[in-house]
Amino acid sequence: MDRLRALEVFVTVVAQDSFARAAEVLDTSPANVTRYVNDLESHLGTRLLNRSSRKLSLTEAGRALYERSKTILDEVAELEASASSSTLVPRGRLRLNAPLSFGIRYLAPLWPKFMEKYPEVELDVALIDRVIDIVEEGYDMTIRISRDGSASNVARKLTTSHDIVCASPAYLLRHGRPKVPADLVKHVCIGYSYAPHVEEWRFTDDNGKAHVVKVSLGMQSNNCDTVRAAALAGQGIIWQPTFMVGDDVREGRLVPLLPGYHLPEIEVLAVFPSRRHLSAKVRVMVDFLVEAFEGIPPWDRQEGMLEPADVDLARASSKPRSGGSAAIGDRGSVVAGASREG
Repeated sequence: MDRLRALEVFVTVVAQDSFARAAEVLDTSPANVTRYVNDLESHLGTRLLNRSSRKLSLTEAGRALYERSKTILDEVAELEASASSSTLVPRGRLRLNAPLSFGIRYLAPLWPKFMEKYPEVELDVALIDRVIDIVEEGYDMTIRISRDGSASNVARKLTTSHDIVCASPAYLLRHGRPKVPADLVKHVCIGYSYAPHVEEWRFTDDNGKAHVVKVSLGMQSNNCDTVRAAALAGQGIIWQPTFMVGDDVREGRLVPLLPGYHLPEIEVLAVFPSRRHLSAKVRVMVDFLVEAFEGIPPWDRQEGMLEPADVDLARASSKPRSGGSAAIGDRGSVVAGASREG
């Protein structure tokens, strides 16, 4: 028995003082109305209506149920209206997860504009580098840095990036430059802990041939700013996305390596559990981010991305470094995540 429907039928019968008129109001048959009331009485184990050929009257139990049922049905109608409105009007709390460094660098500057445009949406932004379970952890959506998309959720691409193998001029002057991926075994490398294969660096050459190198790590970290800072300080070779090190390469603080060998392309995704019944607050956030990242990604908008062969190490190493060796947080350096952040 549909108990909510049974309560609705019962209240309508009492309000109309007739099974037949209640059937007309509910657009059903008198037999169905009678069945619902009988089933409700049977379910509750008590008589609700005294029936005669001319009139209906409520029993004591029926009167109590009638008053309470009216309140319940009004609350349900209000709840349905509110839920329906939320699919049309952006409002309420929006829980969003994003990678730490990417969130600080590229998302935080966007939030004031979003808040001004959608004042009824309450942003709850959590910056976490690990891959979260949206449903289990109660998020409405997440921003994910991905090389293989999302198998269990629905994703919309915001923009792209690509990885660069690089090191500081000072490190390369001391240790030399690797010419092919296999040369990396002779170098100190710095790994990102959340990468799927932190000690195995996987390349594809211009002919499509795969090259897998097991590197020696002098350091690894689950934070990309820490990885980048170590490279800027001359401690080893890293691979990181252009949204992380693009400015460093352009300004000569880091030197790109291994031309002709490529790491997987990267997609920046807005991920949410399902397209069905997508709330207005999630829909407008996804559209807002798509528009914000439209066109050339912000980390690639400046001209002058250096190719490995174009860098004069002696010139680059003598160039003053803004903000010291780490230069974390300076406007001229990218502090963002990598690999499987978020």
